[in-house]
Amino acid sequence: MRNLVLAIAAIALLAVPAYGQARGKGGKRPEDSQQTQEQKQKNAAAEKAYKDALKRIPDQKNSDPWANMR
Repeated sequence: MRNLVLAIAAIALLAVPAYGQARGKGGKRPEDSQQTQEQKQKNAAAEKAYKDALKRIPDQKNSDPWANMR
């Protein structure tokens, strides 16, 4: 009887993290997913500015001091 209770308790404790994953960030409501034209334009402008900023970052020179030590 004691083993049965311990087994049930262990299963319950292992199921708690899986239950917590299902109730996280993915619970968006349908009315929140609709965007106005103005919001779409702002998002597109922000995405374009982000990509342009990434293009302006110069390539980094590899600065590994141990690269030729073999």
